[in-house]
Amino acid sequence: QVQLVESGGGSVQAGGSLRLSCAASGYIASLVMGWFRQAPGKEREGVASISTTGGTTVYADSVKGRFTISRDNTKNTLYLQMNSLQPEDSAMYYCAATGVGWVYPVLIQERYDSWGQGTQVTVSS
Repeated sequence: QVQLVESGGGSVQAGGSLRLSCAASGYIASLVMGWFRQAPGKEREGVASISTTGGTTVYADSVKGRFTISRDNTKNTLYLQMNSLQPEDSAMYYCAATGVGWVYPVLIQERYDSWGQGTQVTVSS
């Protein structure tokens, strides 16, 4: 497992943008990475995931075309660029990493072994 620390959350108006970062304490090049979010009173849901090389990504339908996940394995950092934010995007956003052995992205929470503490995103209308 690796330790993950998210940053970049904040408060924005609808239509605005934010870029989340997730810094890992160890090497992430062999780990599938993902972003998840949880709004008050709702279950945690998958937002985006990226393969070990960064060549393949998957997104939740609700964020397709607005969010972009990327990674820099040389910096052991994961990113989530969020554009055209809407109030329904307000949530705590979590970074997560799978164990070694997985290659392709997936939004199944049970696949992930390491989780960050989260960063809050609030979008006002």
